[in-house]
Amino acid sequence: MVEGNGCCKLAGPGYDTPLEAMSGPREALIYVTCVYTGTGREKPDFLATVDVDPNSPTYSKVIHRLPVPYIGDELHHSGWNACSSCHGDPSADRRFLILPSLVSGRIYVVDTKTNPKAPSLHKVVQPDDIVKKTGLAYPHTSHCLASGDVMVSCLGDKDGNAKGNGFLLLDSQFNVKGRWEKPGHSPSFGYDFWYQPRHKTMISSSWGAPAAFTKGFNLQHVADGLYGRHLFVYSWPDGELKQTMDLGNTGLIPLEIRFLHDPSKDTGYVGCALSSNMVRFFKTQDGSWNHEVAISVQPLKVQNWILPEMPGLITDFLISLDDRFLYFVNWLHGDVRQYNIEDPKNPVLAGQVWVGGLVQKGSPIVAVTEDGQTWQSNVPEIQGRSLRGGPQMIQLSLDGKRLYVTNSLFSTWDRQFYPELMEKGSHMLQIDVDTEKGALKINPNFFVDFGAEPDGPSLAHEMRYPGGDCTSDIWI
Repeated sequence: MVEGNGCCKLAGPGYDTPLEAMSGPREALIYVTCVYTGTGREKPDFLATVDVDPNSPTYSKVIHRLPVPYIGDELHHSGWNACSSCHGDPSADRRFLILPSLVSGRIYVVDTKTNPKAPSLHKVVQPDDIVKKTGLAYPHTSHCLASGDVMVSCLGDKDGNAKGNGFLLLDSQFNVKGRWEKPGHSPSFGYDFWYQPRHKTMISSSWGAPAAFTKGFNLQHVADGLYGRHLFVYSWPDGELKQTMDLGNTGLIPLEIRFLHDPSKDTGYVGCALSSNMVRFFKTQDGSWNHEVAISVQPLKVQNWILPEMPGLITDFLISLDDRFLYFVNWLHGDVRQYNIEDPKNPVLAGQVWVGGLVQKGSPIVAVTEDGQTWQSNVPEIQGRSLRGGPQMIQLSLDGKRLYVTNSLFSTWDRQFYPELMEKGSHMLQIDVDTEKGALKINPNFFVDFGAEPDGPSLAHEMRYPGGDCTSDIWI
């Protein structure tokens, strides 16, 4: 049953079930948001099309760039106008990629269907229109709805205050429709969100006040209450805030949030960046929601850094479509991890690989063990190139066998923690995944160097496949 559309025998976009999606075609292209904003280069951000077909002569290369028409946007996350939540609606079409601009507040709509290898700009939703009709600014996460609308989380008001945040609705023609949540039911902070219609629930997470995070990270701002530590539980689809979960010090700055893909499941995870914990949330017998720490990444004791201890900083994670494996990154430590979550309460580490970070060999920063020994991680070169920055955004192939990784978080934070990215730009890697026993291994044949762009080094962020992926598609 498709929400609001009735039963349909003909298929719409995506797949009927997550397990069916795992048998979908292998990805041949991937779209990557690339940023010049904040780098000092007065160039527009762009959407890169990367060839990921190993049988193609242009494999592992950028084959097209779509520059946006303005400067200073900071493209960030992306989403589709339609996904598997619309699978029962034959009139729906996964055609348009939604590109919210975190800094400028613009939202770009890109046509990927006319020519998938060379997408074109379809529409620009201007920030003045959004602010005038909703008061919202700093758009972040975009999800399609079965109704045909597109919902976008916004992190504040035009002045960067977190209290102005909420959820923007665009109609199927990408006109500003209004806010999704009921009046007076906005969260105290905004960031990511995920909905699970069979449980009539949407849960959102919290980064911080744009006025704070756009200037770089300041630990004092956490103490000052300018960053979040809460999850917000809403009734779906009517937008009533039912419960606020305070994650406390074990859940500081909860960012990416995912339910298990099985739409019948009432559990999921959120990656808490500063605390470096994966927190599991779940429904209780009385219908309310609770949480517990499922995975904890211990901070490293370090020398020659700004603090005596370095958090892992979990900035992105995802779940395989069969709900067997969870993957996350430690942006500061520099490792990518794979956990078996067949028992969601007790994840088991199955794979780990180092692809950058602040403590890699050659860095002035060293980690110190309990017995006083120092160590640094071994990070391999790929095609003769040193890996820079730390793993940040990840995307998994439908079959779960290939994990793609970029390394830009947000331009001001990149400059603060990895200034080398400003000079040399980002890169994109592919990690081979053992889906039987669990293991991660860097593919030496794949390396996309965004430091070699025609307009100068750029910062690479989120990735999307034309056919859908495990971080955009939601099943109902």
